[in-house]
Amino acid sequence: MNTYLNGFWSGWVIVLTLVTFVLVTWLLFANRKRTPIDAKTTGHEYDGIEEWDNPLPGWWFAMFVVTIIWGAGYLVAYPGMGNFPGVLGWTQLDQHADEVTTAEEKYRAMRDKYLALPIEEVAKDVKARRMGMRIYGNNCSQCHGLDAAGALGFPNLADADWIYGGSPDVIKQTIVHGRRAAMPAWEAILGEDGIAEATAYVLSLNSRDADPAKVEAGKKHFQTYCVACHGPDGKGNPALGAPNLTNGIWLYGGSEAQIAHSLRIGRNGQMPAFGETLGEDKIHLVTAYIYGLSQQ
Repeated sequence: MNTYLNGFWSGWVIVLTLVTFVLVTWLLFANRKRTPIDAKTTGHEYDGIEEWDNPLPGWWFAMFVVTIIWGAGYLVAYPGMGNFPGVLGWTQLDQHADEVTTAEEKYRAMRDKYLALPIEEVAKDVKARRMGMRIYGNNCSQCHGLDAAGALGFPNLADADWIYGGSPDVIKQTIVHGRRAAMPAWEAILGEDGIAEATAYVLSLNSRDADPAKVEAGKKHFQTYCVACHGPDGKGNPALGAPNLTNGIWLYGGSEAQIAHSLRIGRNGQMPAFGETLGEDKIHLVTAYIYGLSQQ
């Protein structure tokens, strides 16, 4: 049953469909003329071309009749009139499920072959990489881009810099379980001056110009509040998903204003888990594809 229509709207659709069918049929037969009327026009003329009041050819009229009969049969067999499901019981969800099952059975043996191989080896197989690329395009490109270069707030998957680690096992774990990152907001603790000082220190970690006095004060803030996640040297901690702050690669932008904004309001990033969505074999292939991007 079509659960999207209540009783009123279901009845409205049924009545409207039946009335339309009756009117179209009446219009066709009411205007049916069996013999031509000599030298009679409709009175319409366009650029010297007159419109004659002649009946439709018999084969053309028959085609209209066939389409009406076919349409009536279709509405009886398939859903199309409100909540009436059709005598065949067809639904688009069932058809999609059947097609997916057929495709799964068709390609299962091929995917099982790759599933038995190490990811490093699968990443070298051109055919497997193409399969992984298609899986990536359907499920990952919306956030990370078709070229996997990422965007503001979405990591670049095509380089060798990894927040949680770039080994095949870690990449697969990320895809299966997803990731939830959280950096707290420090404005209430540091104040606006403290934010400016901490920003200056982070800039200095990248050998960028900053006020020395602010850098020194910011270093104290960093050692007090930031070292637990980003480490004493600011190089991050993959186990916690804390990024490296010294290599000039920034997930949310590396300008002075963007760094200050991250410190001020914090950051909350989330990647969904695909373990149940894709299945083990597809995850194996897309892991190999992503791992291969960082090895180029």
